[in-house]
Amino acid sequence: MSVDSRHWATDAKRWVVKIGSALLTDDGRSIDETVISALVAELANLRERGCEVLLVSSGAVAAGLLRLGATQRPSELHELQAAAAVGQSALLRRYEEAFAEKGLMVAQILLGHDDVLARDRYLNARAALKTLLAHGVVPVINENDTVVTDEIRFGDNDTLAALVANLVDADVLVLLTDQAGLFDADPRTQAQAKLIEHARADDPALDAVAGAGGVLGRGGMITKLRAARLAARSGTETVIVSGREPQVLARIARGEALGSWLESGNAPENARRQWLASLVTFRGVVEIDHGAVKVLKTSGRSLLPVGVKSVSGDFERGDVLLCRDPEGREIARGLSNYSAEETAQIMGLSSQRIAETLGYGGEPELIHRDNLVLL
Repeated sequence: MSVDSRHWATDAKRWVVKIGSALLTDDGRSIDETVISALVAELANLRERGCEVLLVSSGAVAAGLLRLGATQRPSELHELQAAAAVGQSALLRRYEEAFAEKGLMVAQILLGHDDVLARDRYLNARAALKTLLAHGVVPVINENDTVVTDEIRFGDNDTLAALVANLVDADVLVLLTDQAGLFDADPRTQAQAKLIEHARADDPALDAVAGAGGVLGRGGMITKLRAARLAARSGTETVIVSGREPQVLARIARGEALGSWLESGNAPENARRQWLASLVTFRGVVEIDHGAVKVLKTSGRSLLPVGVKSVSGDFERGDVLLCRDPEGREIARGLSNYSAEETAQIMGLSSQRIAETLGYGGEPELIHRDNLVLL
């Protein structure tokens, strides 16, 4: 472990904040209006600092169970789905009201497994979230509990929050919990347990100290550790901290050592490039001209259709393309915004002619620079 220096937090511009069921529902009694008001005020303050914020909120199922009069979390999937449907609307309405008081607009985003793991939906979700941020909207994100099945669910919103951090290349992921952070033993049963203030997310020693979840939520410290490791793939720093700490987000943003900082150990650009480079299986090949090769290598820009000379393979939007120069050398690899058929129609054309050629609008790039890695 290194010295716990959190100066990086003062420069963090894109924040993903996740809040758990126990905090939001006052440990299962009701939706805690005070907690929501305080959280929204803190997120609004981050916005005033020039930061972008995304909120991943648990609590829909718990809130629904409370409204339905349930005394414990049921095991039947259909009961959980019904509770999610009842609770989600109530929870979002409260967020809308609280954010409106701060002059901010929210957008509800319900994500499923395929939305972040299937590459075509990954591109759609990434584009939608970044567009909302560009418009100054605060995305309020939850798993689509009403229709999701056990076989394809994330399993907890810690994991979902980490995948959202990957989607938007977040600088920091804050997991707000009812504990002070990650301890070296269970603080609920061992009085001598010590808070782990700083560790590398990939430290194998942490596996032995992560525990299980509570009654209303599915996530425990083990899911938060897993989330930190997922977030580290895009160079995101993770802080696990008590949501009951006053001004917790503002203090983290000032670099104060609160909770447990699980360090990514990766520069964001390098982490993303490593992920893209790991996608070794490609579905198609495009030959690009020397001008496009120069632009990719020297300017770090996107690959536009105008620079494509030929296309081969059977691929769809979101599949991996291999880019070769006229001499057949492998230049880059990335996620395509268009299918093979569409690419064949727009190759060699300026981006302004995409809509008239295809009959519908799309992205101006064949491969966006954020989804491209040089080889």
